[in-house]
Amino acid sequence: MYFSFHNILFFSTLVLGTLLSISSCSWFSAWVGLELNLLSFIPLMLTKSDQYSSEAALKYFLIQSLGSSLVVFSASLMLIYPGIALVILFCALILKLGGAPFHFWFPQVMGGLLWPQAMILMSVQKVAPLFLLCYLFSVGSMEIYFFVASMLSAIVGAVGGINQTSLRKVLAFSSINHIGWMLSSILVSEVTMGVYFLFYSFISLSIVVLFHYKQAFHLNHLLSYNFPVEVKMLMFFSLLSLGGLPPFTGFVPKWLIIQELVGVGSFVLLVILLGSALVTLYFYLRVAIMSLTLSSPSLVISIGSGHSFKWFMPYFIFINFFGLLVPFLVMML
Repeated sequence: MYFSFHNILFFSTLVLGTLLSISSCSWFSAWVGLELNLLSFIPLMLTKSDQYSSEAALKYFLIQSLGSSLVVFSASLMLIYPGIALVILFCALILKLGGAPFHFWFPQVMGGLLWPQAMILMSVQKVAPLFLLCYLFSVGSMEIYFFVASMLSAIVGAVGGINQTSLRKVLAFSSINHIGWMLSSILVSEVTMGVYFLFYSFISLSIVVLFHYKQAFHLNHLLSYNFPVEVKMLMFFSLLSLGGLPPFTGFVPKWLIIQELVGVGSFVLLVILLGSALVTLYFYLRVAIMSLTLSSPSLVISIGSGHSFKWFMPYFIFINFFGLLVPFLVMML
């Protein structure tokens, strides 16, 4: 995705739609923001004219249109059957978010996107549904639905990514697993959810830039491309940080959620989240160790120039090693 005029224009309207949704005072204006966000993201997905991006854009449009229609339908039922309307609205927002049990479209759409569009789908496109779910949680008694969706997202995201060979689908199931953590954080604190989302977005950005820099889309690309040693090490640490392994930065928001869940006594949910995190670390380590230790000299292909990427490496190193400074900051406070 290049920085052309129409890309900047559509990305600006995409952000505008997100801001309109999260700042709206009615479900109708929130629906308008979601529609503006949807119609702005479709052209960004079609910047590369091939059958995979076209198929991904079509799937995304159909699924998001279904979610938008459910939002409108639930809003029309709000005055007549408020209980049923809240459940339908919750399912519509989970569908738009890509969480389980309505996750089926997310890995398929991710598999047909380039890395910049995939990063937008994993981060910016989740902002509006997450904030609307926070509003929905404060409206009625929805704890059981958030509890079930959080557990299912954590389990599906962990199990679904085990046998994947596509790096985009690995990050897609990783995102579904992180959605489980975000939904569980809504049960205890909206601020914790916001902190978790920011950490997840920055760590995911460091990994996506690495894969985009080398144009790696499958596991065998990590063997056939000539990665510099410093890029391999940064990829290794970034994936461990995304998995939440201490003392990397990705463990900090999970540490906050663990403390909050222990404080409210949600031990069942906590055990499921921690067990799913261990499974996700397995396929993170598979990707990281394959890129770090294995190579195929007969298929070595050098992609891109390392000079421009070296400017970003200090920032990505700081992002993933910021967790090392947190204990010292806590002691100072």
